[in-house]
This record gives sequence, C-alpha cells and structure tokens, in this order.
Amino acid sequence: MRERRVAFFMDALEQVQLRTKLRLLEQEHRDLDDAIRALETSGNVDQLQLRRLKKKKLSLKDQIILVENQLIPDIIA
Repeated sequence: MRERRVAFFMDALEQVQLRTKLRLLEQEHRDLDDAIRALETSGNVDQLQLRRLKKKKLSLKDQIILVENQLIPDIIA
C-alpha cells in the first residue's frame, strides 16, 4: 500500500514538474515569436539572426510537443 502511495506521489510530482516546464517553454516560444515579429517589422532585418530565432522557435515547439506527449497517459488498446 505504501509503495502505491509513493508511486502516486511521484507521478503527481512529475506531472507538476512537466506542466511547469510546459508553461515555461510556451512562454519562451511566445517571446521568440514577438522578437521575430519585431525584427521583421524593424526595417533593418538581419537575416542570419532571423533564421536563428526561427530555428530556436521550431526547436522549442518540438520540446513543447514532447512534454505534451509525456503528459498524455498511454492508452492501451
């Protein structure tokens, strides 16, 4: 019985940590989106910097998807 409670606690703790990580990644993704938009509208566009920001944004999106998949419980068919 104690093992089950410990496992449940760890699962709950892991979920909280994953949700926190997800919120941070989503915020960073939004911040990058704002930075990209500002750079594009500034008139003086550094194409290399723009490309790097977009690549980082795509990487963040991949990380967001990985965390979201970890939060979705496995369904055994």
